[in-house]
Amino acid sequence: MTAQERATPFHCPYCGDEDLRPQEDTAARSATLEGGGGRREGEGAWLCGACRRVFTVKFIGLRFPEGASK
Repeated sequence: MTAQERATPFHCPYCGDEDLRPQEDTAARSATLEGGGGRREGEGAWLCGACRRVFTVKFIGLRFPEGASK
């Protein structure tokens, strides 16, 4: 997955509902408020249809236990 791809959540992290929709206008609004530059806060955001929260998902990486083979 590249930085430009959207990580797809299956459930809202706040209420657990599955009614999630991409929220594209959040990126433009955040860029205007923050002055832009690089990856904008809110880029790749999701709207939960149940609780109306807007959130993003960020994949950090994988961690293997000590001594485990990859």
